[in-house]
Amino acid sequence: MTRPALVLRPEPGNAATARRLEAAGLTVARLPLFGIVAIEWTPPDDPYDALLLTSANAARLAGPGLAVLRHLPVIAVGAGTAAAAEDAGLRIAAVGQGDGAQALSLAHRNGWHRILRLAARDRISLPGVEDIPVYASEPRIPAPGTMRLAKSAVTLLHSPRAATLFRRLLERDHTSLASVRIAAISDAVAQAAGKGWDRSLIAAEPNDAALVQAACTLAIDH
Repeated sequence: MTRPALVLRPEPGNAATARRLEAAGLTVARLPLFGIVAIEWTPPDDPYDALLLTSANAARLAGPGLAVLRHLPVIAVGAGTAAAAEDAGLRIAAVGQGDGAQALSLAHRNGWHRILRLAARDRISLPGVEDIPVYASEPRIPAPGTMRLAKSAVTLLHSPRAATLFRRLLERDHTSLASVRIAAISDAVAQAAGKGWDRSLIAAEPNDAALVQAACTLAIDH
């Protein structure tokens, strides 16, 4: 027996993850728990060595102010973020294969130390990086009872905020954690989700493809 998968990340990432899961043969339920919205920001006057992007949403939603920063080399956290940055007219100088800390290390190895990041309003800080919020991830609380979708399914968790909210909503809907399996994109996300699940698995790498692979492993009932 194969369990269905539940995808909670915001759009447009939700649809992209769903396509990966469907290509792997899983039935997918899509329930974005957050919506991404642009927020007003002012480009900085200070000089920087490089621009760090740890989310494709920053490039998509930064708006006209992004033009002021197009002279900066861009370090993107991964291929998806790099593609969004290129679409926005930015110059990609380096592409990471992990999380924000790994991308920052990549920037330092390239000799860039005064680094600006366009980021979410709610984010994990990186040492020595100046952050400017350009978008926000707003919770979308589903109607009571909705989270029963997760019962006997595998839920993919892309962020600590999603993991925390997911657990709270399951408790609201009186859905036993012991009936739910979770695939977490990183150790931090797994820690935010806590314990008590039927089974949990952390992706081999902190990216969507690896997370989908972990979900596929959990979807097979033993």
